Amino acid sequence: MQIKEVIEHLEDLAPTAYAEDFDNIGLLVGEPKTIVTGILVTLDTLEETIDEAIQNSCNLIISFHPIIFKGIKKFNGTNYVERVVIKAIKNDISIFAIHTALDNTLHGVNNMICEQLGLINRKILIPQSGNIKKLVTFTPINQTEELLNKLFEAGAGTIGNYTNCSFLSNGIGSFKPTEIANPVIGEIGKLHKEKETQIQITYPRHCENKILKALFENHSYEEVAYEITTLENKNQNIGIGMIGELPESIEEIHFLKHIKKVFNSGCVRHSSLLNKPIKKVAVLGGSGSFAITNAIHAEADIFITADLKYHQFYEAERKLILADIGHYESEQYTKNLIVSYLQKKISNFAIILSDKNTNPIQYI
Repeated sequence: MQIKEVIEHLEDLAPTAYAEDFDNIGLLVGEPKTIVTGILVTLDTLEETIDEAIQNSCNLIISFHPIIFKGIKKFNGTNYVERVVIKAIKNDISIFAIHTALDNTLHGVNNMICEQLGLINRKILIPQSGNIKKLVTFTPINQTEELLNKLFEAGAGTIGNYTNCSFLSNGIGSFKPTEIANPVIGEIGKLHKEKETQIQITYPRHCENKILKALFENHSYEEVAYEITTLENKNQNIGIGMIGELPESIEEIHFLKHIKKVFNSGCVRHSSLLNKPIKKVAVLGGSGSFAITNAIHAEADIFITADLKYHQFYEAERKLILADIGHYESEQYTKNLIVSYLQKKISNFAIILSDKNTNPIQYI
């Protein structure tokens, strides 16, 4: 199996099209056509991670965080980023980073946090907009079902928990083939009218190439008439953060102690207690201060995240509790998610979970 085939599986889990604009994800080191000997999955890629990959005969590292984030103009080994990249290249080890693509998928980072807490009735906290597109096309009535099924197979027609969604309307289409045309229906120079079906169908942005390929390959017309528009509708399955509910309410202090234990946090920094039970819980792995307002609007009782600054704790406004469990702690189960997913997809070589704790923050 080549690296590009592994990447295709990862794209199914977390399409890179939905990563944040500031992020640097994808294959950061290596060539897509390299044959994979083994995969090491880690949260961070450090020099010791490269050593671990070498020891386990893994030539592909799948890292949650990207080792290359900012622009690098020199590779002199003067910092840990340069040393990691140099060591990886010297040892023919490729590095793929998934980061916010996995943050923004329904079954990604934040779902893992919810899993650890046993939350039910989960949904995306901040759904993305601009990622749903609509295709309008026209086909002869007797070819409608065949074309529609091909579009469904390519990933079109999914709305929330429903598949094979479309709207069809019949009418009359007209066209006149020019001298250089090669019409399947109609004659050169003569106006032709055909009973056609208008197909309206929505699809997620990352499927566009596959859907257009299916359209062109399965449409009978030489020139395919179609329109694509981007909808402002929010995609309830794509976005960052999650919110869910505990099966039963828990007292504030008991819940704070519970999350400290579950995530093995050195400490849990939190805003003022509100003297009311915790039922509705919002979560966002990593740095999540930007979502405080969203958690309040969602009427969460507590918002669990990381990297909160001093003044940001005031933003709780006594409307919810803010709980900072630590950056590493909030994302630590992500590598387990990736390993479990890949093991179901790939079985012909080793997929190893890194046993290195890469948390740079220590507590006393």
